[in-house]
Amino acid sequence: MSETAEHDFLFAGRGDGRELGAYVVAVDFCRASGAAGFGLGDGSVHIGPAFTAHQAHKGAVLSLCADVTSGFLTGGDDGKLAHTGTESTVLADYGSRWVEHVAAHPEGVRAASVGRALHLLDGAGKPLKSLAHPSTVAGIAIDAKGKRVAASHYNGASLWFVGAKEDKPRLLEWKGSHAAIAFSPDGTHVVTAMQEMSLHGWRLADGQHMRMSGYPAKTHFLSFTAKGRWLATSGAESVVLWPFFGGGPMGKAPSELAGGDDVMCTAVVCHPQHEVVAAGFGDGLVLIAEIASGKVVPVAPPGRGGISALRWNANGSMLAFGTDKGFCGTVDLAKR
Repeated sequence: MSETAEHDFLFAGRGDGRELGAYVVAVDFCRASGAAGFGLGDGSVHIGPAFTAHQAHKGAVLSLCADVTSGFLTGGDDGKLAHTGTESTVLADYGSRWVEHVAAHPEGVRAASVGRALHLLDGAGKPLKSLAHPSTVAGIAIDAKGKRVAASHYNGASLWFVGAKEDKPRLLEWKGSHAAIAFSPDGTHVVTAMQEMSLHGWRLADGQHMRMSGYPAKTHFLSFTAKGRWLATSGAESVVLWPFFGGGPMGKAPSELAGGDDVMCTAVVCHPQHEVVAAGFGDGLVLIAEIASGKVVPVAPPGRGGISALRWNANGSMLAFGTDKGFCGTVDLAKR
């Protein structure tokens, strides 16, 4: 891949990008307009296709996701939870505490972590409840139906029902520090990335533990394929894929895609419909790989900083990425 000519990358003919000058924390696509939104370390949110800038926070954007119906939800180190669409508005102010993680679901659920607390709000911004955890919340995920929210923390994760009248979590325990967290698409499994450069999973039906190890670096990105057959992860010199079928992942070795250049894979995201993975690397390379065949398609060349943010749009026709040096790009992958 390192020998691929620049004109062979899809970005050359189908891409658009900007140098925006600050670390790209996250990217997502607006549910209403389909525009890409990039959250940056200088507190700004840039929305495509013109990369229009909005100052959402006085400090850094710490997290960003598509909001419930339109626009983007962000958390900042200024203690604010904000919505950005045509302009930026503050939904909640948590004082001096950082709003480290945010999530939103089209059923009308917003979640924001502030220290040990996970705050839930409805689609109108009304506070629903605050859920306390034994230590700082290090990652949050909402299941596909918007009924449950999971929060990772030290020694495991807590699983809550959003609509419960009595808030008692199901505690998923495993010693150590847990960060990135994901639900499987069918809601049967929860997986976390650990400080110890491994993954831990729970099968919710019976609490069965699943340990996935062997990473040379921390895993920051977890992404299930659309039907939940594979879990793609960053944290190695290739895309690591764990099988969640045929009794896996326990007792089964992972598959690897698109490695070989001795550069760390820093971001992964699975296609919303097909068994295809987009991956970003520490040198700025972005590619797409088909799981069944192993075929790799080069998307964006190295050289603009390590990939720190990566996302498909809802139907998988557009891919957006951002780097730790402040480059933001989108690539139109629709058939022509």
